[in-house]
Amino acid sequence: MPYLSRPSREQVATAIFDSTMLAVACLATYSFVTVVRRDVYSVSRADDFIGGLWAVIATIFVLRTSYQQSVTAAVSRLTATTVSFSLCLVYLIFLPANAWSIAALIGLSTLVVMLLGRPGDAITAAISTAVVMVVAAVSPQHAWQQPILRMVDTIIGAAIGVAFAWAEIRLIRPRLRPGAPGG
Repeated sequence: MPYLSRPSREQVATAIFDSTMLAVACLATYSFVTVVRRDVYSVSRADDFIGGLWAVIATIFVLRTSYQQSVTAAVSRLTATTVSFSLCLVYLIFLPANAWSIAALIGLSTLVVMLLGRPGDAITAAISTAVVMVVAAVSPQHAWQQPILRMVDTIIGAAIGVAFAWAEIRLIRPRLRPGAPGG
């Protein structure tokens, strides 16, 4: 194992700040989905928690060290989820989820994003498809709604992640720099 050097004070401060921003963004995301979105439309309390988890994962995936990286990650996440959402929705309108359909749709979702020229999104599309289909198998009475709800949750999580990235870069970090107004 290579020797790990001790981080500088600036590296520690940056790590604490970035970790805190991510935690606050995830709290905002989870609260928004489990309270606000729940009040708009809720299948069940358990599904509200799954939606909160799904949105938090999107926020974690999207919130990066720069605004541009966050926007790029949001596009990636939304592209993969849109492919997964579309395939799962069409399937679940007509047929129930099972092991064969889960495997087939995972393969199909990765194929589609690769053919769209986005091979880097294949893993995210596969994971999104797996989760949607397994949740649909667990809650078959509302199965066709799962792709729609997970797409909404992804949009919420990605939007909050990008908003926090913007706020961090434009509003907060400049104030933390030595010599900056308010810093």
